[in-house]
Amino acid sequence: MTHDEIRPARATDVPAVKAVTDAAYHHYIERIGVVPQPMGADHAADVAAGRVFVLGEPVTGLVVVDAHDDHLFLDSIAVHPDAHGKGAGRRLLEFVDARARALGLGEIRLYTNALMWENRRIYPKFGYEVVERRVDGPYDRVHYRKRLV
Repeated sequence: MTHDEIRPARATDVPAVKAVTDAAYHHYIERIGVVPQPMGADHAADVAAGRVFVLGEPVTGLVVVDAHDDHLFLDSIAVHPDAHGKGAGRRLLEFVDARARALGLGEIRLYTNALMWENRRIYPKFGYEVVERRVDGPYDRVHYRKRLV
């Protein structure tokens, strides 16, 4: 395996999945006023369910996805701050597209916190369109979709 391959996470990756997720989302706590949902996820359960795919050895990025009947839900994407600007996020988003296609799904959905303005700039560049903005408990979320052709 190369150092930049994306592969399904293994149980031994759970500490790295938590570390990368925490590193990627920690700086948002002060901005949004709550702990971002990905930081509180049950990483071991997500890995065991086959929902987590990791980038790199050691792990520098990851996606958590959930297949539904009509779409692939991108639950979380995280890139360690030390890997920013090196194309990891792009590679992970391209992987999500490929995963959806491989599963025969024509749409990807995701949401991000409205105050995570960096994400709101990035997703449209990758073909995502805003569907709605909705408050879910303490989270003000912007929901996106991408139709694959």
